[in-house]
Amino acid sequence: MKRIAPVFLMLVFLTGLFAAEKTGPKVFISVDMEGIWGVVHGDQVSAQGHDYGPARKWMAEDVNAVIEGLFSAGASEIVVNDSHGSMRNILAQDLNPRVSLITGSPKPLSMMQGVDNTFDACVFVGYHAKAGTASSILDHTYSGATIRSIKVNNLELPELGLNAAIAGAFGVPVILLSGDGETCNQARSILGSEVVTVAVKESFGRYAAKLHPQEEARKRLREGAKEALLKRSKIAPLRLKPPYAFELEFHNSNQTEMPALVPGVKVTGARSVAFTADDFIEGFKLMRALIALAGYQ
Repeated sequence: MKRIAPVFLMLVFLTGLFAAEKTGPKVFISVDMEGIWGVVHGDQVSAQGHDYGPARKWMAEDVNAVIEGLFSAGASEIVVNDSHGSMRNILAQDLNPRVSLITGSPKPLSMMQGVDNTFDACVFVGYHAKAGTASSILDHTYSGATIRSIKVNNLELPELGLNAAIAGAFGVPVILLSGDGETCNQARSILGSEVVTVAVKESFGRYAAKLHPQEEARKRLREGAKEALLKRSKIAPLRLKPPYAFELEFHNSNQTEMPALVPGVKVTGARSVAFTADDFIEGFKLMRALIALAGYQ
């Protein structure tokens, strides 16, 4: 039997080691802003607001804490989607240099642009509660100016539910969410008790909250991310059953006028429209188009 050269054995070892490093979980992160530590007012989440500068740094710091936890749990690749407003809030140089950043808008899948079936897990950072939630910072659902509620198959969903259903359409579970306490409650009720939630503040109203100490909040984010990734096999994707019956309720009756012109869309009330889709992703895209049309004056 011929002896194998030591150099060849070393090459085999290094190749195997490199392959092992690439087998860690791939994670998608969607980052909103209202649920970020420190944020309590609209002036902090708009580029025109005088408190926007510090808030966008807090946004990067919250997501960096989550990234540290994910990498410590063995993540091999992380993609971050800036998901708030203009979607140009995170300064690229403030983000962990090991991750990819998706920035700018519009995007076909909006807050979930970039997710697909190659990901092993999904994380929501800085999320907020659905429109009409009492004692939750800056509650709204996709468009505060137009949307009163969004239902799918008769279930009213916040952004976290709609976005989790997009991830679920690709077989990807949402394993972690951060935001205020009420948003965390909604996440557990929709995604199940196994999902890890991290409350970085406790709201007293729409514009007031008790912030947890900054270092403690970031520590919780790191530890929560690590815990979530290690237990990801216990967390199931959110899979809604087709066909998908979407119903959008607007704030004003005139906001139904333009959406009603779209074929397949029915007016179901003075302020509401509905449609049905066989594919959730296609239904989500139509939903976004109708929201844009509702805002047309």
